[in-house]
Amino acid sequence: MTIETTARTGTILVVDDNPTNIQVLFDILSEIGYRVAIAKSGEAALQRLQSYHPDLILLDVMMPGIDGFETCQRLKYQPETSDIPVIFMTALSDTVDKVKGLSLGAVDYITKPIQHEEALARIRVHLQLHNSQQVLEQRTSELSQALEDLKQAQVHLVQSEKMSSLGQLVAGLAHEINNPVNFIYGNLKPAEEHIRDLITFVSLYRECHPEPHPEIQAWMEEVDVDYLTEDLPKLLNSLKLGSDRIRQLVVSLRNFSRLDESELKPTDIHTGIDSTLLILQHRLKGSPDHPTIQVIKDYGQVPMVECYPSQLNQVVMNLLSNAIDALEESKVNTTPQITIRTFVSNDNWMTIAIADNGIGIKEEILSQLFDPFFTTKPIGKGTGLGLSISHQIITQKHNGKIYCNSTPGQGTEFIVQIPLQKVICQIA
Repeated sequence: MTIETTARTGTILVVDDNPTNIQVLFDILSEIGYRVAIAKSGEAALQRLQSYHPDLILLDVMMPGIDGFETCQRLKYQPETSDIPVIFMTALSDTVDKVKGLSLGAVDYITKPIQHEEALARIRVHLQLHNSQQVLEQRTSELSQALEDLKQAQVHLVQSEKMSSLGQLVAGLAHEINNPVNFIYGNLKPAEEHIRDLITFVSLYRECHPEPHPEIQAWMEEVDVDYLTEDLPKLLNSLKLGSDRIRQLVVSLRNFSRLDESELKPTDIHTGIDSTLLILQHRLKGSPDHPTIQVIKDYGQVPMVECYPSQLNQVVMNLLSNAIDALEESKVNTTPQITIRTFVSNDNWMTIAIADNGIGIKEEILSQLFDPFFTTKPIGKGTGLGLSISHQIITQKHNGKIYCNSTPGQGTEFIVQIPLQKVICQIA
């Protein structure tokens, strides 16, 4: 009989109640370099495996106590030992027994009396297969991690490009609007004074010349001087209100973009929320397709928060836009509402909660909301990046938390929490 003498590595657990079989296998396996452990019963093997993880198990079928089939079944039931290859050793040659053993998770059979060369060949093959499987699982894990890293990098690039483009567009638009608006606003006061002087002049003229020339009298009646005198101050006041509104919008656009504020800085979050609401005002107003969305602001006593202002504004924009989309699509019977709450929790977290009274989100997809490219919107209406980017901004950039609570038929609430590491000052 020729025994393979090439050195092998690996640990093999031999489970057999026959001392002769144990000794023979121990000698043969040890001689060619395998580490060998012994168990004389199924119970002993299971107990040993609680703190021991061999590379392969040689398991006798017929043993007192629990037999090999029961032992194998218990091994495969435990996650810690389920991946260990098991080779049965048996004198049974019945095909039914072999099928039973294989169905329980065994990888092979060695028939007694054991042919040493055959047994070694089978052991070697299954150890190689097991090692290859472990390498494959490791490579698969590495590839999965690489894919996840690639997705995160892609999301980060999209976010950076989106924020850069949006910020530049908004800042440029605000700058272009600001110049002519300032020109109009700056000239309204002298225009008001000139108009007041002209009205005073007309009044004095009519007092001094109650019977003007017929041609002048006809012109005054044609243009309705009395109406002009009454309406011009109102018209001027409307121009002032309109220019004030545009100036507020420009300030909101600048607050939203904040390209010059790329670092952590103390920020009034209420100013950012109000600026974002002003930008979204056109979507909150009613239309033939949907009613006006009511916004309820429940602002608490929140300190200045150290954050990245433009990125936090982007998160608020994403959450408010999603709430508006949900209300437009749900067409609730009650008045559509968005409630914005801010407060500081007892464990020193600043919280922004944005809730809508739409139809809610199904429980089975809540866990996927923050996955990159996941969206419940129709094709062309959503990229699946808004919530993923928001999650990244809050969790990675601010060491915070963002999660969603939703009850189908009642609405959805997104909660953003940022740790208050430094309380700068209290907002009145």
